[in-house]
Amino acid sequence: MVFMTAPDEAKAAEIARTLVEERMIACANIVPAVRSIYRWEGKIADEREVLVVMKITSDDFKAIEARVRVLHPAQVPELIKLEVSDGLPEYLQWVLASGG
Repeated sequence: MVFMTAPDEAKAAEIARTLVEERMIACANIVPAVRSIYRWEGKIADEREVLVVMKITSDDFKAIEARVRVLHPAQVPELIKLEVSDGLPEYLQWVLASGG
């Protein structure tokens, strides 16, 4: 599973759709209206963003990372991979069958 933030729903959908079409991810959930507070370049930022939760099957995170760097407008996009240790077997099978 990979978490990514995007500046708005349109950009989140564009990136998610591209990654699904290219079979790099099985699916993405777009969660609107996330508020992010963080320090960037010495200043505190307080911004609205969109959270994207992506289900992946490939161990090739580097390929997803490279593609997101091209598609994402941020200089340093948030992109975090989390390992899934268990889940509903039928759902996990669908993810395996759907992804890249």
